[in-house]
Amino acid sequence: MIHFLVSQYYSWIEAHHLGSLRVFLAVTFRSTLALVVAFVLCISFGPAFIRWLRRTKIGDLAHFEQTEIDKLMSGKKGTPTMGGLLIIAAIAVTTLLLADLGNFYVRMALICLVWLGAVGATDDWLKLTAGRRAGSRQGLTSREKLLFQVGLSVLLAIFTFKYGSRVTEATELYVPFVKTAHVQLTLPVFILISVLVMTGSSNAVNLTDGLDGLAAGCMGIVSFTFLVLALIVGIPQLANFLLLPYIRAGGEMAVLAGAMTGACLGFLWFNCNPAAVFMGDTGSLAMGGLIGYIAIVIRHELVLLLVGGVFVIEAVSVMLQVGYFKYTRIRYGEGRRIFLMAPLHHHFQRKGWTETQVVVRFWLVGAMLAALALATVKLR
Repeated sequence: MIHFLVSQYYSWIEAHHLGSLRVFLAVTFRSTLALVVAFVLCISFGPAFIRWLRRTKIGDLAHFEQTEIDKLMSGKKGTPTMGGLLIIAAIAVTTLLLADLGNFYVRMALICLVWLGAVGATDDWLKLTAGRRAGSRQGLTSREKLLFQVGLSVLLAIFTFKYGSRVTEATELYVPFVKTAHVQLTLPVFILISVLVMTGSSNAVNLTDGLDGLAAGCMGIVSFTFLVLALIVGIPQLANFLLLPYIRAGGEMAVLAGAMTGACLGFLWFNCNPAAVFMGDTGSLAMGGLIGYIAIVIRHELVLLLVGGVFVIEAVSVMLQVGYFKYTRIRYGEGRRIFLMAPLHHHFQRKGWTETQVVVRFWLVGAMLAALALATVKLR
């Protein structure tokens, strides 16, 4: 019904040549407006939403099984979590209002957002209810979460490949910095890349969400960068001039990226130190997966590794820590660590950085990486 009404609205504007209203047909305008609308929605409904979370006693347990970190984070106990519901709602409502719902990629992106949001919300809820009973943080197991993430990635990859296979550029792999490096992908390879990108980005954002404002701020930077990139691939003159793939339907991803940027900034209003609410797995899994899907649609998977370098480093620090600990336990009889604690943001906390110092410095690194990623567009 909403799809029909929106499509009729756009058709009516175009048919009647209604002057200034035609600006709503331009993805550049709608993506910018999406940023503002999502931000206003978060700011407007945030206080009431946080009060509702407090009334229902959906609060974080603030237990990390590390005495020093538990002491540093003790003040966060009871802070409302599952704030990702506010982010998801802001993105979804903004997309329904401003995006072209007749666009295949938009519909798939909404499925991705809701699916991973539901997985994260289930995980958060199980942790919280278990915590009320026995003080445990146990939610969904890693295998259970991975099963839902991989399953979604495979389904979206198959549908996206089949839809985009009509246009060669929509199924090629592009390499940053190198203008002639693009390889036509087969369906199995496309699925493999999609699974790695979506599952990896979803979990990486989840691992980064450990300090006030860290994940939301970094995600805002990454989302805005992909807003720009999506606009470029959706405008033939710009795409051809910069030797990037022109993916006409992919331009609508700018609206989702704009909505995500605005939602992150609006959520950051309440999530900055000291945080009044946490996004939880509900928000981190959904936003990480969504930005991964946007990267797949506009053929910038490798650029995502650069733009989201903070998330990549956080995830790699955990893998290195766990892998090295297991190896040394087998080799030497006791587990040893590379970092004082993983993910990496806790390592710097243990070294004496304040929470605000860690967060702001990671933001700065993220901003520099985003600038470098945008520079690769011209360097091609």
